[in-house]
Amino acid sequence: MFNEEDYVRRSVEAVRAALERVGAGWELVLVDDASTDGTAAAADAEAARDPRVRVLHNPVNRRLGGSLRAGLAAARGDVVLYTDADLPADLEQLPRALHLLDYQEADLLAGYRFDRTGEGLRRALLARSYNLILRVLFGLRIRDVNFAFKLMRRRLLERITLTSEGSFIDAELLLRTRKAGGRVIQMGLDYFPRSRGASTLSSPGTVFGILREMARSFRELR
Repeated sequence: MFNEEDYVRRSVEAVRAALERVGAGWELVLVDDASTDGTAAAADAEAARDPRVRVLHNPVNRRLGGSLRAGLAAARGDVVLYTDADLPADLEQLPRALHLLDYQEADLLAGYRFDRTGEGLRRALLARSYNLILRVLFGLRIRDVNFAFKLMRRRLLERITLTSEGSFIDAELLLRTRKAGGRVIQMGLDYFPRSRGASTLSSPGTVFGILREMARSFRELR
């Protein structure tokens, strides 16, 4: 979460409702990426209300990659789901995703959007181009690399080391899973664009950061 104070309460309530339908023994890890608004206080308030909610506060802004790495390192469950604070996917589909992960004996399930029109033409074109580049350069045949719904096993995370600090982290996670011999499956999901705040994923700085990290990792991960 970076400056997501309008989403914190809604996100926690939605995640809690979905996880309680799955069963007992869950935790929710919120990563506050050095927000400058009321995100940190709102997250701490949610943790104070429910001991199953934990908050990590990055002392400096670590962007998506650094924040995701921190969250995955702190997560203690045998199965870990990562998603964004703006809830881009319907978490009611979590039981189905867990079933598929077990049924297919997979290590990682990557969600993809059935319909991307809600995110706008520019971002949709950038995403298609990015997925194509990854397919050509790395042979990565994933339909929606950067979609924030990835379900993975703890044993997989213990076998790979992520290094990305930026938005290349999704591709790196998938590529390192493949390199480690992990099995990846995909699952289609309805997509819900954010209703408040602004995404920075398609900003020039983020795009150049992805390309820079991609070039640095090319020789190792291709």
